[in-house]
Amino acid sequence: MANVSQYIKESYIELTQKVTWPTWRELQSSAVLVLVAAVIIAMLIFGMDQIIGILLNKFYSSLA
Repeated sequence: MANVSQYIKESYIELTQKVTWPTWRELQSSAVLVLVAAVIIAMLIFGMDQIIGILLNKFYSSLA
């Protein structure tokens, strides 16, 4: 039980004294960057899905 108590104390010290927390402005800019990257990746995946769908439809319609 002493190990758990020591772990909690050390974790608290690390979080309050050793960690460099971002400022509100840095947090906002990082959130915007992540949002833009997620939208770009989603559009790329959507585009690839559409292209593959079109190709498969042409392939299957040529078999009939």
